Amino acid sequence: MMTRTSPLVLRTLQVLLLVIILLAWHMASASRDFAFFFGRPLDVAMTIWAWFVTDANIYHHLGITLIETLLAFVIGTLGGLGVGLWLGLSRGASALLDPYITAANSMPRVILAPIFGMWFGLGIWSKVALAVTLVFFIVFFNVYQGVREVSPTLLDNARMLGANRKQLLRHVYIPSATSWVFSSLHTSVGLAFVGAVVGEYLGSAAGVGYLILQAEGTLDVNTVFAGIVVLTVFALLLDGLVTVVEQHMLAWRPKISNSGKY
Repeated sequence: MMTRTSPLVLRTLQVLLLVIILLAWHMASASRDFAFFFGRPLDVAMTIWAWFVTDANIYHHLGITLIETLLAFVIGTLGGLGVGLWLGLSRGASALLDPYITAANSMPRVILAPIFGMWFGLGIWSKVALAVTLVFFIVFFNVYQGVREVSPTLLDNARMLGANRKQLLRHVYIPSATSWVFSSLHTSVGLAFVGAVVGEYLGSAAGVGYLILQAEGTLDVNTVFAGIVVLTVFALLLDGLVTVVEQHMLAWRPKISNSGKY
């Protein structure tokens, strides 16, 4: 029989695990060879402190990366939601476009970065375009699946009550797809960051990805890890915002306890 763990105990164990990992990293970094490849946690912390407090020179770069990420997240989500609903409701269009969508999804999107650079220049929009291609398909396939899996019985009952196509979309299809959408958004946040940073790697003059690239060029592994930590923290913050919105939007969904009962 599984025992329930209180949230406080769980958080304490999670923090303890992080402390153990950092202590192990710190002790291992006493070796010069290890530190050359993996850096030192104290030096990483000092770099982050300098970025945000002492020199305060990361805000411009971080702002650009966050703008690229948020734009890609919003555009990719809205595009995936719209196209997913359209093809989920239109079986003819879905059958016609299926091989093209599959081919586009199978394409390694990173190869599009130089093309987007030619089309949109080296500003933020080439990075946004690359990140949108990552976010779009995650949201699209979840929405498409959510629409296709609406219960036929539910649809029949709604039609018997006189619901027209617009009412079915508003009261049946969209609520059915909503939970699928939010499950995809948690993945989309990370992918939006990936697209923005990869775009900055391939051609930019600003952004956290640009800082990491410059550090790699000088073999400054501590700065590389500092950039990774900063990106991870802000990705977690955005994911937390998605969770807050999800809890508000899906308040109607029954909650499941740790025992598995409603």
